[in-house]
Amino acid sequence: MAEFLMKPKIDFAFKEIMMDEKARIGFLSAVLKLDPAEIKETRILNTYLQRVHEDDKQGILDVRVLTDNMEIDIEIQLSELKVWADRALFYLAKMYAEQIKLGQTYNVFKKCVSISILNFILFPEETEFYSCFHIREDTRQFLYTDKMEFHLIELPKLPKELKEEKDDILLWAKFINSERKEDFEMLATKNTYIESAYNTLQVISQDKEKRIEYEAREKALRDYNQGMLEAEERGRETGEREKAIQIAKNMIAIGLPTDIITQATGLSIAQIESFR
Repeated sequence: MAEFLMKPKIDFAFKEIMMDEKARIGFLSAVLKLDPAEIKETRILNTYLQRVHEDDKQGILDVRVLTDNMEIDIEIQLSELKVWADRALFYLAKMYAEQIKLGQTYNVFKKCVSISILNFILFPEETEFYSCFHIREDTRQFLYTDKMEFHLIELPKLPKELKEEKDDILLWAKFINSERKEDFEMLATKNTYIESAYNTLQVISQDKEKRIEYEAREKALRDYNQGMLEAEERGRETGEREKAIQIAKNMIAIGLPTDIITQATGLSIAQIESFR
């Protein structure tokens, strides 16, 4: 029987992996393009800030990390959310504003960083899986401030094959998106921090209590996605029926016979007669 391994992109598993300090430092250094030695200490913060909307329980979970000069919000979103950019901006701005207390001066602000890992495509016109955003002047492109920074990883855009050169963000994105043991093992050989993440993944995957939590979380996500799919299908069916009814009424208005309208719309004779 194959060894059971959690999927890192299921938010419960990802947060457990981020509890491993070595993995956490490796992931942050890759995304923020820092030497891991520059990240002296990281601390996981309470994530109560994000628990505002009921829908946040379905497909969204954040890991908030504090370093000596930054607050970082890492989020995984599994279901499509077209307003993600607005949501990320709202929560980062809220995180930024909550740093200052009454009587303090503005020099207390630390840099706030948003890292979004999306299991859907947010920018269909762009082909790269990774993007980084700052607040810049439109024409001369100099920074207005470096206190807000947005990193975006769109997992569906990942290349199928790894590049020859070392790309730590790509390696991490591949790890998060992987499901097979052989892929995890291959990636672990390429990056010592991913190796630590994989070791943590193996440990939590064999922990009975954590596995129960993980499977409950995975089931909740499946149920949510199935519910959304069925709601979309009902919406399409309703739209198609309303369209057929309108076509039938238009055909009645120009005097076409019932049998022709039935063939054109798929509605029953009784339905069409009821519109006359």
